[in-house]
Amino acid sequence: MKAVALFDLPEDELRAYRPEREEPPEFDAFWTRTLAEARDLAPGPRFEAADVPLATVEVFDVTFGGGGGSPVRAWLVLPRQCEEPLPCVVEFLGYGGGRGLAHEWLLYASAGYAHLVMDTRGQGGGWRRGDTPDPGAGGEPHSPGFMTLGIGNPHTYYYRRLYADAARAVETAREHPAVDPARVAVTGGSQGGGLALAAAGLVPGVIACLPDVPFLCHFERAIRLTDQLPYAEIAGYLRVHREAAPRVRHTLAYFDALHFAARARAQALFSVALMDEVCPPSTVYAAYNHYAGEKRIVEYPFNRHEGGQGHHDLEKLAFLGKVFGEERPPA
Repeated sequence: MKAVALFDLPEDELRAYRPEREEPPEFDAFWTRTLAEARDLAPGPRFEAADVPLATVEVFDVTFGGGGGSPVRAWLVLPRQCEEPLPCVVEFLGYGGGRGLAHEWLLYASAGYAHLVMDTRGQGGGWRRGDTPDPGAGGEPHSPGFMTLGIGNPHTYYYRRLYADAARAVETAREHPAVDPARVAVTGGSQGGGLALAAAGLVPGVIACLPDVPFLCHFERAIRLTDQLPYAEIAGYLRVHREAAPRVRHTLAYFDALHFAARARAQALFSVALMDEVCPPSTVYAAYNHYAGEKRIVEYPFNRHEGGQGHHDLEKLAFLGKVFGEERPPA
């Protein structure tokens, strides 16, 4: 038995773990209204050429209307002198990070794809800089961080705005003439993986979903199983607001990535780290086993939340080559 048995389920139970989903009856109507509002309030996206000292790619500084119509920043990185619309990878970021600097995002453009990197509203002060404020944030009491910001009501919860941003990022990528709108994939690690699942469940026609060690999955188990941040923000809030548990549970049900996974049809490549105490492997398998599309998962048995890193990048590039119809020889 691996060390994970001391923390999460034994491996045979882990791989079969598929808990019941407790989905609100108004789930689809809630998200239909949320995205309609974002689209109605959003101005058209802006793609402004960025002055970067890079010879093989060109970069656009992107601004688009996200949740509530408020502006969200992104980078669009393209192989220089592309002659026809390209497959595009839309990437979402881990908790606390922002879009950073354009030269930090060269992998997918180097592989010949368009690459849109969405900034994360209000974040970008933890480990990589961000440029997008969150004007929807209220002044209600919450734990430090973003997990309990507005958590008393699904309409005010921080992640309502962020999930809408993710869906709008896919729609924005499709508007650029260098992007083939029929070949858009979504990816991200941790929080970014949860956002990729949300986008794949919300936006029709996403061709591939590649969530790495995804966060925001199976809240009910995660907040009881791990004392690691960011899930611990919710438990900390409930230790103080003891009466709020039913209300918090109601809100989180609208944002659990299990429900988006059950709606997603894109081909999927998941990754899971079996010693991950931040996003417990059972919560990742819960999303994977509910995922409705064709899927595969790669396990990293001895890794924690860092997951597969560069090794998994190679898995992702091989997977995207097949999905995009541009299969390349292995490295």
